[in-house]
Order: sequence, then C-alpha cells, then structure tokens
Amino acid sequence: MTTAQQYQQLPAPTRTVRLSGSSIAEKRAELLAYFTQTWELYESLFDCLADDRAWFTKAITLRHPLIFYFGHTASFYINKLMAGRYIDARVDDRIEAMMAIGVDEMSWDDLDDSHYSWPDVAEVRDYRGKVKSLVTQFIQSMPLDLPISWESPAWVILMGIEHERIHLETSSVLIRQLPVEWVRPQPQWPACQEARHLRESVPANTLVAMPGGSVAQGKRDDTYGWDNEYGSQITELKPFKASKMLVSNAEFYDFVAAGGYQQREYWDEEGWGWRSFAEAQMPTFWLGDPQRPEALKLRLMTEEVAMPWDWPAEVNQLEAAAFCRWKAQETGTSVQLPSEAEWMQLREQVEGDQPEWQQAPGNINLAYWASSCAIDRFAQGEFYDVVGNVWQWTTTPINGFEGFRVHPLYDDFSTPTFDGKHSLIKGGSWISTGNEALKSSRYAFRRHFFQHAGFRYVVSSHQESMTLNPYETDSMVSQYLDFQYGPRYFGVDNYAESLVALALPHCQTRGAALDMGCATGRASFELARHFERVIGMDYSARFIDVALQLTSGEEFRYVVPQEGELVEYRQVRLKDFGLDAEQAQRIQFVQGDACNLKPQPVQYDLVLAANLIDRLRQPQRFLQDIAPVIRPGGLLLLSSPYTWLEEFTPKENWLGGIRENGEALTTLQALQRLLAADFEPVGAPQDIPFVIRETARKYQHSLAQVTLWRKR
Repeated sequence: MTTAQQYQQLPAPTRTVRLSGSSIAEKRAELLAYFTQTWELYESLFDCLADDRAWFTKAITLRHPLIFYFGHTASFYINKLMAGRYIDARVDDRIEAMMAIGVDEMSWDDLDDSHYSWPDVAEVRDYRGKVKSLVTQFIQSMPLDLPISWESPAWVILMGIEHERIHLETSSVLIRQLPVEWVRPQPQWPACQEARHLRESVPANTLVAMPGGSVAQGKRDDTYGWDNEYGSQITELKPFKASKMLVSNAEFYDFVAAGGYQQREYWDEEGWGWRSFAEAQMPTFWLGDPQRPEALKLRLMTEEVAMPWDWPAEVNQLEAAAFCRWKAQETGTSVQLPSEAEWMQLREQVEGDQPEWQQAPGNINLAYWASSCAIDRFAQGEFYDVVGNVWQWTTTPINGFEGFRVHPLYDDFSTPTFDGKHSLIKGGSWISTGNEALKSSRYAFRRHFFQHAGFRYVVSSHQESMTLNPYETDSMVSQYLDFQYGPRYFGVDNYAESLVALALPHCQTRGAALDMGCATGRASFELARHFERVIGMDYSARFIDVALQLTSGEEFRYVVPQEGELVEYRQVRLKDFGLDAEQAQRIQFVQGDACNLKPQPVQYDLVLAANLIDRLRQPQRFLQDIAPVIRPGGLLLLSSPYTWLEEFTPKENWLGGIRENGEALTTLQALQRLLAADFEPVGAPQDIPFVIRETARKYQHSLAQVTLWRKR
C-alpha cells in the first residue's frame, strides 16, 4: 500500500483554526467544522475496542478506564460553558459530576482503588450525542468577534476541541496498554508496514553541530494556546551537538544488552526507584526476552509486530536519561537529553508551522500512519524527525514563562505541573494534532509516565534547574507572600513599604540595616533601595528559601484560597516592584533566632522588627540582645498589633496586656520601661493598618502600633 493510499484511509486532519479572519460567518463555519471533525475523530478511536472489558478495566492503575475518557471530553464542554455562564442548564448531572476530573498523574507506586458505578457504553454514547447537538447549536448562535480572544465564548469552544485532541492521544496510549486480545485494528487507524527487522541494517546515529546563542520562547502565533505557552523567555545557549536521528530501537538495545537496566550507576534516585518498583528489564512496549533480540516484538496500539529496529525507541524520561548516562560513559562526552531551548533551536530546521502546511513535513498530524515509522523516513533540514514520529523528552521541568497567567475557566491546566516533577516533551507524535502539532506547544508529564514518546540526545554543557517548589501549597508561606507582595486590599497601603517610609526620614546614616523576622523578605527588598547592606533574618528556613529564590531573579508561584477547595494562582517577581538585581545583591538572607541572637558582623543603622515581638517566646531577651547591635544614633523600629497568645509566648513572658500588681500594664508602657536605658523615643507612637487575606471573602484587618527608638 502506498503512503498516499494510507493517508486517504485516515480521517482528514483539519488544520488548527486561526483566531483572526475577515468574515465572522466563515470563521463560525470553520469552528463548527473543526469541532465536528475532532468529535468524530475521537469517537472513531474507540472503534478499536473489541471487548467490554476494554471499556471498564483500567489499562494502568493511575488512570480511569476508557469509559471515563469517552464521556469526559463531552462533559468538559458542559462544565466549562456552565462555569462561564454561557449556558444555564446541564445535560446530565450524574455523568457530568462523575466524568468531570480524571486521575492526575501520580507516582508509580500510588494506587487508585476508587470504584465507580460507570454508565454503560450506550448511555455515554447517548450523552455524547446530546452534547454534540448542544455545542453545535451554541457555535451557530454564540456572539463572535474577530480576532477570538480569551474572553470570547469561542475560546471556550476551542478549549474543548483542543482538550479532546489531547485525550485523543492519551486515550490511544491507554488502548496500547490494554491486553491485545481486547482491541482490534481498524482500517482508519493503519500502522506503518515499512520496517527493518535486522539490527545491522539500521543506520548509525551521528551528531550535528548547533551554534547555540539566544533562543526566544513565548507564543506569538495566531492560534489557540494553553496558558503555559504565553509570556516570554530568553535562553542563552552555548554551542552543542545533537543526534541527527531519534534513538532507534536498535540503538537503545545496545544499552539493554550492556546491562543498563541492572546497573544503578546509570540511574538517578527517582529513576532507580521506578525501575526497581516496575522491575523493568527493557522498554515497556517491547515484548519477549531481551536475551533473544531476534524474537522481540513491539506492541502497537492494536497489534503486536516483529520488532521494527529502525523505529524510535519509546521510553519514559527516566529510561531516556539512563541511556544518556550510559552513552556518556561509553563515549567520554557529556551526552544528555536536550533542554527545551535546545530543542527550540533544532525546530528552526523545520519550515513553517502546522496551519501553513499543505502536507505535514513528518509523521505528525495523522498525515500518514497510526504508528511510528523509520527514524530516517522524514528529513527536516540536517536532522530527521525534529517534529513528529514520537514526542521527545527533555531535561526541562515545565514552568510558566515570564508573564504567565492562568485562564479563569481552566485554572488547573498547567499550575499543578509546576512542581519540578513534570518534564517537557516536544515535537509531537504521529497522533499529535491541533495545538499539539504547533511549534509553540508545551506539554509535560511525570518522568515515569509513558506517551508515544522517545528521545534524541545532545552533547552539551547546558544544565537545567531541577528546583522543586515545595511551598506552592504551603498555606503559611502563601499567606505571607500575599501579605508582603500581593495586591492592596480595601485601599490599605503595603505594610512593608509603609514601615520603611516611616523610618527613613529619621535615619542619620544608611549603611547597614537588619530586617528581623523578615518572613519572605519584602521589607528587606524595600530597605535595599536605600541602604548599602541589608540582612534579612528569620527563624523559618521555609521563608528564607523563598526570599533567596526571589533574590536570584526567579519568580515564585503560590496559591491563595478562594472558597472551599477552590484556589487562585499568583506569582511574585521582583521586577514587578521596581527592584533589580543590583538592589537584590545588597541583601543577605540568613536563618536566625531573635531570642538567641548571634554576634553580628556590623552595627546597624536601622533594625526593623515588624510584627515580631508578640510572636517570640522571650520578647524581653530580644530587646536586651538587640541594643548592642545598633550603633549609637541608630534606630530600632518596632511594630506590632500586640496580639499576645500563649501558643507563641508563655503568659509569664508577655510584655503587656496584663495586670501588674493589680494595675493594667500596656505593651507600650513595658517598652518604654525596658528600652529607657539604651534608647530614647523618636516622636509619638503611630498606628499603621495592615490587611491579611484568608479567603476571597475573609480578611484580617489589623492596626499595628509603630514606635521608633534612637540608640543613645
């Protein structure tokens, strides 16, 4: 069968819809055609199921059975249209609740033992028919302006379409992981018939030099995109070399034959943990005995075939990285997986992008087969398969670009993956269509997960940061970040800014300042605008870690609760506050105990202790120890709402808010007594308000009393 004949058997892949246009009527018709073609293509995939067990049995423990995904993509439209208030009635409450959220990728040893009373296939088909009718009518009648924007109802329709195209691919992987007896080949999903079955006949991989330089990322094209694609990022790359072809089954077998799956030295801790748990001896889709390569088979989506040695090896990221370590040892070079930026430079070898292609330049967009093909089949510049055939693993943990923001109707598409545990895949596979086939697309999976994914390698000195973000959902850190860097609530000025502004006119010199109890560091950064040197000190290592990350120029994401389990994602970047690297470099963040203050390297011109004294176990000791570290003429600024609580300060250590010899003793009176020997007050106490957000409708509004004291 010729390639042209095979192409004719596949459902015609509509190219991604452009957001702009000159005719609203034509765009509406284009949207309807794109929706209908996606819907029918997705349903045709499930024709490959030949046994009821294939619908209702989990292919892997970390995912729902396929009946869920069959209904999920339809319920997604209803749930998003309801959330956007574009429709006011559901189609089926039970199905839409049951099929709203899939099992997120988990660690390999997580178990999902949930049991559901799934509807039968006929009921879900009937539900899909009703949703298709509703969405069709909605497309035909919805308000439509060009270009289509985030706020347009058409964006919600595109969101549903591209969401279903993602599940077209992920469902095909689940079908591939079912027992082969439960599935059947379909003429509209033909596997490639061309393959080399002798390892010796597979062409050897070679390296191609790349220049490095500046690589700019961030979606600019006129098509639908997911939130993580927008924004901007510039990466400076050193020259590197990249493999001309994807790693073939034959090339990967050399690693298997060398005992790569048995030798701990080739695996990092995460990889060895997965390999040991899975008891892996070779790639998951290989069948047979690795000691008898001539008898090995490869599991495709609906069949098992004799090993096509010249097709790309399909592995998870942990296996790909282990191969690279082995290859590095074998060659004495720095072999590793490419970074996202390195792959983006390779992508320049491919002309144009999917909406412009008259014919796909590779095995992508369902233009040829429903399987991989030979690694030397599609030349693209000096390389093969820069796009298409299989996705390519990178070393890059997914994160947002500068300027990242979430779409309010899908606020959990990307942010749950910004945890350092999800690595990017690039380039698309044979079944990648729609947004997945675009140059700007960015998808990521946990490193132990399987897609139709393989890899190419690079010889490079580039190292990606694998920093985790363990505090993204730490409620205390998040609350402090919002308090110190978040928006102003009810017209109340930023607390740190107000305190620094109050102190500055009274500072005789501006050499060194100490921010005692700095939390996530906002007052330290404000002080750095005016002082030559700033020490930010806090007892909590969690807070110091966040402040250090901000100092390095990185952005930090955090969550704030909305109501119940609903949250909003926010980010902090110093540049948004007019702070640059020069100012940040004046700050040293250190962990320290205000009640056990170590000798300081300098005497300070200003010590700022904001909302600190009523959170110390021994506030009087702090006041005694702080005096020697302030130079004569220097200032001590104390601010506190004087909220004395025994969970922080034993009652016998409270400075005020108590009766002494039967008489009321305020904290201000106690401060005047305790500080009189070393300090004199500067002006009268002042009240400074501050607001702490708890939820979208609950805030703490407090008044701190601020006192200034000059060292004698």
